[in-house]
Amino acid sequence: MLEENQSTLENYWHIGRLLVEAQGGEKRAKYGNGLIKEWSEKYTQKYGISYSSRNLMLYRQFYIAFANVNALRTQLNWTHIRIILPIKEENKRNYYINLCITKSLSSRELAKEIKNNSYERLVNKPERIEIVTIPKNKNILSDMKNPIFIELEKEKTIQNEHDLETTILAKLQNFFSQLGDGFALIDNQYKISCENKNYYIDILLFNVKINCYVVVELKLKELRKEDKAQIEFYMQLIDEQIKEPFHNKTIGIIISKKQEKLIANFVRSESVMPITYKIKQ
Repeated sequence: MLEENQSTLENYWHIGRLLVEAQGGEKRAKYGNGLIKEWSEKYTQKYGISYSSRNLMLYRQFYIAFANVNALRTQLNWTHIRIILPIKEENKRNYYINLCITKSLSSRELAKEIKNNSYERLVNKPERIEIVTIPKNKNILSDMKNPIFIELEKEKTIQNEHDLETTILAKLQNFFSQLGDGFALIDNQYKISCENKNYYIDILLFNVKINCYVVVELKLKELRKEDKAQIEFYMQLIDEQIKEPFHNKTIGIIISKKQEKLIANFVRSESVMPITYKIKQ
């Protein structure tokens, strides 16, 4: 099946190449629609609907957009390509191709990523994005979006920290995948003790990509200095009691509220990076 898909893409790409060459090169290709009509009538009669004028235009666009068809991976099919083709910027196009490769996105999932402006919301955009050959381990910041979307049912509202915790746990994969790859849930209301006193971490995660624990605290109010001090205390306890020597230092995320928006305050070492969450209903 994979070989068949790759063969189909290669066939469409080569048809696009033949069209561009017959029209006198890329600069003149867009003016050669008469030739497309001629080829469409000829080959539709001979082979069928795949050679409609619309499809031939797409094959031509496919060839122009992708200089090297061999760079495309078998994770992409023609539906993926058709969704990506309208994207003119190469970096942006390659970003979505890489998402398909590394996350095995369906065409529907790809369309949703584009609709939600996944690329535009990247905090750190590389100067040059190449199509990946194999999935690579990434820094947690490399896939982080800003803002981050939380999708709620129409009747659902967040009125307190318990509601927020319930919402996050119900949509854990989507919620934290927007912060990057590799998050796994350890527990919610995770108990940890210090000097005969028990503390409860709202959500404890582990990130397998960056090999560290992630402490998550929920505050439905604006971030305060004591909130940062609290999560740093929890991070320290995890480092002292749970972290193995081969793990990296624990990081923290404080979900706080500001002007009807939720902010994911990313805590690492002495710095705090605020990332906005927008609620979609």
